[in-house]
Amino acid sequence: MPTIIVFCHLRWDFVYQRPQHLLSRLAKNYKVIVFEEPVFHDGKSFLKTYSPSANITICQPHTPIQTSGFHDDQLSELEPLVASLNPDDEDPIVWFYTPMALPLLKQLRAKLIIYDCMDELSAFQNAPKQLIQREKALLSVADIVFTGGPSLYQSKRNLHANVHCFPSSVDASHFEKALDRKNTNPAQINIAGPRLGFYGVIDERFDLELVAALADSDPTWQIILVGPVVKINPAALPQRENIHYLGQQPYESLPQFLAGWDVCLLPFALNESTRFISPTKVLEYMAAEVPIVSTAITDVVVPYSDTVSIAHNKAEFIAACKRYLALSAEQRSNLIAKMRTIVSATSWEKTAASMAKLIETTKARTSHVAHYEEQSQDNLKPNKAGINPLPAKLARFVNTAIIGGGPTGLSAAYHLGADTVLLERNANVGGWCRSIQDKGFTFDYAGHIMFSNDPYVLKLYDILLGDNQHWQNREAWVYSKNVYTRYPFQGALYGLPPEVIKDCIMGAIDARYGNLHSVSAEKKCDMEKLDDCCADGTLDAANAGATGVKRETQNFEEFIYRVWGAGIAKHFAIPYNKKLWTLPLTQMETSWLGGRVPLPDLGEIIDGALQPVGKPMGPNARFGYPKKGGFQALVSGFVPHIKGDIELNADVVQILPRDHLVVLADGRRYSYHNLISTMPLPELVRLIGSDAPEEVQAAARGLRHISIRCVNIGIARENVTDKHWIYYPEDSIFHRIFVQGNASSECNAPGGFGFTCEISYSPWKPLPLDGDELIARCIEDCIKVGMMTEEDTVITANQVDMPYAYVIYDHARAKNVTTVKNWMAKHNIILAGRYSEWEYYNSDHAFLAGKKAAETIANQLSSKATVATMES
Repeated sequence: MPTIIVFCHLRWDFVYQRPQHLLSRLAKNYKVIVFEEPVFHDGKSFLKTYSPSANITICQPHTPIQTSGFHDDQLSELEPLVASLNPDDEDPIVWFYTPMALPLLKQLRAKLIIYDCMDELSAFQNAPKQLIQREKALLSVADIVFTGGPSLYQSKRNLHANVHCFPSSVDASHFEKALDRKNTNPAQINIAGPRLGFYGVIDERFDLELVAALADSDPTWQIILVGPVVKINPAALPQRENIHYLGQQPYESLPQFLAGWDVCLLPFALNESTRFISPTKVLEYMAAEVPIVSTAITDVVVPYSDTVSIAHNKAEFIAACKRYLALSAEQRSNLIAKMRTIVSATSWEKTAASMAKLIETTKARTSHVAHYEEQSQDNLKPNKAGINPLPAKLARFVNTAIIGGGPTGLSAAYHLGADTVLLERNANVGGWCRSIQDKGFTFDYAGHIMFSNDPYVLKLYDILLGDNQHWQNREAWVYSKNVYTRYPFQGALYGLPPEVIKDCIMGAIDARYGNLHSVSAEKKCDMEKLDDCCADGTLDAANAGATGVKRETQNFEEFIYRVWGAGIAKHFAIPYNKKLWTLPLTQMETSWLGGRVPLPDLGEIIDGALQPVGKPMGPNARFGYPKKGGFQALVSGFVPHIKGDIELNADVVQILPRDHLVVLADGRRYSYHNLISTMPLPELVRLIGSDAPEEVQAAARGLRHISIRCVNIGIARENVTDKHWIYYPEDSIFHRIFVQGNASSECNAPGGFGFTCEISYSPWKPLPLDGDELIARCIEDCIKVGMMTEEDTVITANQVDMPYAYVIYDHARAKNVTTVKNWMAKHNIILAGRYSEWEYYNSDHAFLAGKKAAETIANQLSSKATVATMES
């Protein structure tokens, strides 16, 4: 009988899960030896062994080293213990559940190496620092890689040539014992129903706030939590009369608990530690035929969303529980039928048999130890770029690689073919057009709206959103002098103090007629209004009327005075733009304003001072927005239409232009023919490193930008305002509030209202506060400007950071950008979008920039094909 030696980070007598299920079934045909993490023992090292079942031996090493796990300090003590496990008459199969044990491999004469990746251990709390490095080395020597779910498979499939997805299965006959509803466990028999239950480890993956909210939503609901509490302070657990912690229970007893539950819970937090989990208990709950409510865990949502009720926030979770508690007999019957179909399709026996077949048919390497030692000496030592690359032969070739899954990158991928890969470092696409959900609210990364005069973009909106869009007239306002006035400021002065109105009108007259000779020499022309799809006001602030003149100005501050005059400059344009751009306005040039100076219409200014302005003015008189899903819905609309691959969590850490190679943080490599970059130009040059000449590196370092911190606030009051965004030129910490709840009412939690305070910062104007203090300051200032009241209850408040928000058009920008662009063009790198072109782009411009980049590649391919045809 062949031997399998298993290195495992989980105790066999802990929670019964994937390792126990698989290995106990493989033990029918293999002798299984499980080597666990060491136990501290004040004496000479030894192995404690026991056999929980036939052909399985559990080895618990006891060492005098207090450091936990397979730590380097333990290795000298563990090595002789591992070496003693070598069978006399065969070379064993070596199976890893934790890469941390990899250094012990050289003590064994392994004929085959298996890595069963059941969790992304590096994302867990207190994960060892060496874990990522050791996993890279393990992947380089393993013969077979199994993954415990589809998310892990997507994460690992490009890192190894022999990866197989084996999601967690179920012992149906065991959990079908729960169908005897009278056979409930004695520990809960005196707890009145309805009972909503969970079993499993209670750790950092568990959403404690959700459990508390669930208990508070209905005191008659009894929340039963079965399982050990690890890695979190038990004092942090929510304590309620209707929450019952029953501790760890034997695997044999779990069906008895299920027998007494009305709803099964999967209340996992959505964080780094749960991104790749594939909960074993989903199928076990189904075998017990109990309705299931889960948070939006990917490996639950993708395969089971038509059978498991998926909740994206607390309100949805509570509502789903209520709905399941009120199921009719017919609804329950239909749900059970779906569960039975799913359960009948899988079993641990089938999974173990499939694994065994792969083990039998996989050809082993000639020398695992030699290869491992080579990896230890070379690939585990960071190179100059701090990268631990995989062997070059594992590089995947694509015709086009696209860096960045924001609107430009998505558009480029949309317009290209199947031989394309889009690399996005975040967990979902969208770039700064992403949205987040928090306690029933949806917030964008700063405010975004849909606006375009381009027919192609308008058609694209329909393709991406269908009927999930609505259009409305904008309500943009300015808050100053303790009053609201419509935006743009200069066209709606009514309501301001008389002395302010006088300053503004006189200043505008002086700016227009102060030098009659100069004005008469200027030629008036039609002014194409500038778009501001991001609703940040930076370009819209320049719009005043439909006419403009060609007038040279030396800097942005001079522009303001010459266009609007001293009064408007003093009371709005100078303080607002200084607040937004964080630097002296004399350091900015004006090419970003379109080359023509839009002159205010004096009649409109005077009219707007004498009476309220009843209609929106400026370019965004009408805008669109997704009904549901925030702005994320628009950019996510690209995904089903993209023919190539999309790789999420794909963090690019090095670019080798001469080799046409992109390297990711996890060791993957992509060899490309064409490269489209949408990442910030300074970051692109940084990743290229010394391959870029010093002139290019210096130019990239000279590019300046501002950052935006968004403080999102959701309060327990509806209809707070009818406005969409508000500019604040005075002393509030934020320069603008985007009223998310009015972009679409679906962005609000029931009974609540959400908005975003935007705060610009830079190296020369850092944030004055951070963390909870910054949120408190925003709330204080919201009360001061009338957006909130002292009585308002804050349901949620969070922050999102945009390190690269707006590029700064300083006087050196044009030269620096040209220097970098010219070098990139020589190396077949196409720059596209706001940050790679270092231009001011709105989301509609970004869509067109991606389209243009794709067309550039298509034209190149067409030209090459023509040349090839002529030569033949």
